[in-house]
Amino acid sequence: MSFEITLASGSPRRRDLLAQLGYRLRIQAADIDETPLPNEDALAYAERMAREKAATLQYPEALIVAADTVVHRDGVIFHKPESVADAHRILGELSGQVHQVSTGTCVRLGERVLARVTTTQVRFRTLSREEIRGYVATGEPMDKAGAYGIQGIGGFMVQSIQGSYSNVVGLPLSQILADFAELGAPPPFQTMEPS
Repeated sequence: MSFEITLASGSPRRRDLLAQLGYRLRIQAADIDETPLPNEDALAYAERMAREKAATLQYPEALIVAADTVVHRDGVIFHKPESVADAHRILGELSGQVHQVSTGTCVRLGERVLARVTTTQVRFRTLSREEIRGYVATGEPMDKAGAYGIQGIGGFMVQSIQGSYSNVVGLPLSQILADFAELGAPPPFQTMEPS
């Protein structure tokens, strides 16, 4: 059985999360304006981004998955760092604090659209300046919202999480699979070639 998902994201992390479940993927990164609207909160922003990304793809018969992950705390969104100094600033603000990682997801099949936001609470341990400097020097923070990757070296900063781990990586798999089931898509591993 052949079943293909169109992923409206160039994120290698999202691609890997879906591919490891046996889904065949067509990657088509959506190019949209990601500027937050005035007074737009993090949850509304994440959902709007996912909806707009999904809407850019015109495949009427395809199952389309779009997502946008936002790191935020106390109403402040921490985007990808714009510079090394910005990465230092972001990590300093997250150090020793609880922040939220919210992923807006949009799964679309024809006219049917399921859009949601999943939030995970993440607590960072208190970081020394040397730890922040060393981590930023690895280069890992520079292309990641909140200036860290929980699935990579940045995992050393995380003291605890409450909620979905895969959501922090970039795609809440439990919610995505529930949406797939609601739209009649095959469950994971059913489309893999027999070995």
